[in-house]
Amino acid sequence: METAFTPWASLGGGALIGLAAVLLMALHGRILGATGILGGLLRFNDPADWRLRAALVVGMAAGPLVYLLATGQLPEIGLPISNTAIVIGGLIVGIGVSYGGGCTSGHGVCGIARFSRRSFVATLCFMATAFATVFVLRHLVEI
Repeated sequence: METAFTPWASLGGGALIGLAAVLLMALHGRILGATGILGGLLRFNDPADWRLRAALVVGMAAGPLVYLLATGQLPEIGLPISNTAIVIGGLIVGIGVSYGGGCTSGHGVCGIARFSRRSFVATLCFMATAFATVFVLRHLVEI
């Protein structure tokens, strides 16, 4: 399976995530932890907080529409694995987020930027697990 390396798109996406994290902290005093924001949509005790979370999630999901407006076509999204594997992977990530107390956006982007030792360790664990998973799936299992 070939992996397409897209340095400019990746750089642009990373810059936008960083900008979003800085703006959310500057304007609302909040950490951009995507799974925490998404999880908070299940609580309805603070309408203003819920609206902010909903706006952030809608903004994250609107990326393909922005691409459509900019280029006139929807982005091609190709997944080299089955839907079952995606669901299983999502469940595993959800479990990891629960045990790790956050996700890569909260720990990796915001936590490391704040020099949090806990976030540094969590991000190292995320990355080591990702490297090991890719190695196993690409070289040992070869799906």
